[in-house]
Amino acid sequence: MLKTRAIIAAAVLGAGVAGNVHAQAASDVIATVDGVEITLGQLIIARNQLPPQYQQLDDDVLFEGVLEQLIQQQVFAGTYETDPARVTIALENERRSLLAGEAINAINQSAISDETLRAAYQAMVADQPAREEFNASHILVGTEDEAREVLARLGAGEDFGDLARELSTDFGSGANGGDLGWFQRGMMVPPFEEAVVSLEPGGVSEPVETQFGWHIVTLHDTREIEPPAFEQVQGELETQLRQEAIETKLLDLTAEATIERADVTGIDPAILRDLSLLEE
Repeated sequence: MLKTRAIIAAAVLGAGVAGNVHAQAASDVIATVDGVEITLGQLIIARNQLPPQYQQLDDDVLFEGVLEQLIQQQVFAGTYETDPARVTIALENERRSLLAGEAINAINQSAISDETLRAAYQAMVADQPAREEFNASHILVGTEDEAREVLARLGAGEDFGDLARELSTDFGSGANGGDLGWFQRGMMVPPFEEAVVSLEPGGVSEPVETQFGWHIVTLHDTREIEPPAFEQVQGELETQLRQEAIETKLLDLTAEATIERADVTGIDPAILRDLSLLEE
């Protein structure tokens, strides 16, 4: 039944446009309620404001459902001869919000092009200093004497990983032979990082004290971090460019606008809760 009614409505619409069902416009009238027109454009807006789960319904169901909703709303709305103050104020706010949204959408569209994205990517890559990653292991013990004993045993030919499993109080890495994996500058406490950076691959540090205890560190390898590919950061760059364009335009428009603020010194901010003011 719903599908049949929707088809009838579509046929009526087509007949209203020189008999051509394809030549439809937002201004085409789908229904009237006591002389008030409900247009195709209003149906389209109402449909696209539905929650996502409802937008997944079949088109014929949505057409009929949205049309019935607008008819019912107009039946209720028609009980008012003049708009209540709260409705007038809400419409003013809604109009302001919608127009601002349109302006922001226009800025977003103009801010993005392949040229601007590529330029932003080149700038991002150029601004990134060469970064290095380190692959190291450590043995953590409680005192300097214990750390020097570890060094002595290493010097006698014992395996670093075996000693880490036996002696390290960092049980997480100790179980893996002291392996810390790959890490960048800034990820470790400064004394530890300084020891790592000072080593050549294969080297072993002197005892290093941090707030965690005493470390013996060995550096396995280093590598340069390649900058991310354009495709990896394209979405991030688009967001950045849009934000920058909006902020720049807002600053320009604000500077050009004549803005006058009333003296609100004596106004209690809690007045925003007073809905009775909307009953004027």
